[in-house]
This record gives sequence, structure tokens and C-alpha cells, in this order.
Amino acid sequence: MILVRSLAFNIAFYSNLVVQMIVWTPFYFLSPRRIAWFVPKFWSRSSLWLHRVIAGTKAEITGVENLPEGSFILAPKHQSFWDAIAFFPFLNDPLYILKRELTWIPFFGWYVMKMRMIPVNRGNRSKALRQVVRATREEFARNPRQLIIYPEGTRRAPGDRPNYKWGIVELYSELGVPVVPVAHVAGLYWPRRKFLRFPGTIKARFLKPIPPGLDKEAFMERLIEETEAAVDALLVDAARRPDAPPLPETARARLTELGVTLDDRQTAGA
Repeated sequence: MILVRSLAFNIAFYSNLVVQMIVWTPFYFLSPRRIAWFVPKFWSRSSLWLHRVIAGTKAEITGVENLPEGSFILAPKHQSFWDAIAFFPFLNDPLYILKRELTWIPFFGWYVMKMRMIPVNRGNRSKALRQVVRATREEFARNPRQLIIYPEGTRRAPGDRPNYKWGIVELYSELGVPVVPVAHVAGLYWPRRKFLRFPGTIKARFLKPIPPGLDKEAFMERLIEETEAAVDALLVDAARRPDAPPLPETARARLTELGVTLDDRQTAGA
């Protein structure tokens, strides 16, 4: 059944993307940018609805009260494509950093550039970081925006060892805005590099913002400590639920470190 529902969801998910991108094109490109945000946000919400109805996976996102007014950096864990679409509907004017090659894709690239995202050439990381800082400052100066950046860079499996990059520290230091960590374990239900989608409830939480002004080491320590503590709590909660998904080896190892005893069903793996 999970195989069939996963297949049905994947077909519906990508069909929904293509159809909406075509249908909404006139409205999207003729509308002012702030009004046009309705389209990608509607697509995100409809995708999560399909995820719930077809794959049986609900989304429970809390902590919205922790989102500051004005410009800030949103720093989610990165485990799945789910966390690339689930959070920006909660933001007034989100801002993404993306590979410049993505802007060359017909329709998708046009949609991206309409929203004044920041394309970068990642071949030279130091140069790319300077470009991001400069472009983000310009965007923040024009109007309040919310920069979404994944502190660990690439997707990591649930329970895997943290691997936070220094780039977010430089952005925090240079931009002088709060950072809102986001904890979740979506990778248990929408795994990276896998076809299957597991039913259950993805819980995610916007944590309390880290105020600007901390020194770099103190900021990094606080970001890691607060994010990982919240992620561990969500992992334990997910593993103990009656509808817990199969757990990957990284998640089982982390739960063992946390002193959580697993039953036979959970140790079957994903």
C-alpha cells in the first residue's frame, strides 16, 4: 500500500507543479511581485494537501509566534524536499539563495527571478558568500525580507551527526538580523534520495529567534545546541508514536545514544 500511495503522490506532486506553473503564468507575471507570491504559496499548500490526502502524511508546524517582524534569517534543518516547500508560506517575502543554473530552466527559472531570488556561482565559495551578503543587504534595504538558508548546506539523514557550515555565521555577523532556527524530522517521512513517502505526522517548530550581536563562536554554539536539542525531542516523539515510520540507521543510532529503547517494528529500518 505504501508503494502505491507513494507512486500516486509523486505523480500528483509533479503534475500539480507543472499544471499550476502553466495555469498561473498570466496572473503571476502580470501581477506586482508581492501579490504574485500567492501563486508559489498556493502551490506549497496544495502540495502539502496532496501529501496528506494521498500519502497520509500530515504537517504540524508550530512556533509561528516566534517569527519576528521585518527582516530575519530562517535557518531550518535540511533533510528532505519537504523542508524546501513547507515554511515559506509562513513568511511575508521569503528570499532564497540558489544555484544560478536553476534560473536557466524554462518557466521555473522565470518564476524564480520574478521573486528576486539570489542566484550564485558556487564554484568559488568565498566569492559566492560576498555576493550573497551584498545582494541580501540590497534586498533588505528595499523592503523587509526573510532569508531562508540551510546551515548544513546539503540534506542530511535524520539522526545524522550535525555538520553546520560557517557560511551562516558570516551572514549573521554581516547582516545584523535575528536568526530563527527550525527543527523537524521530515526526512523520516519524505526521505532524501528515496521514492517512498511514509504516513504519519511531520512535526516542525520555529524556535525562538537568536538576537543579533553575539560573537561568531557564541552564535554558532547556540544555533547548534538549540536546534539539535529540539530535533532530538522531535525524533524521540516520532519514534514513540503508534504510527512511527521505519527508522533509518542514523536515526536508530541517535535514539540509542539518547537512551531510547526501540521495538522490533522500529528496528526494521527504512
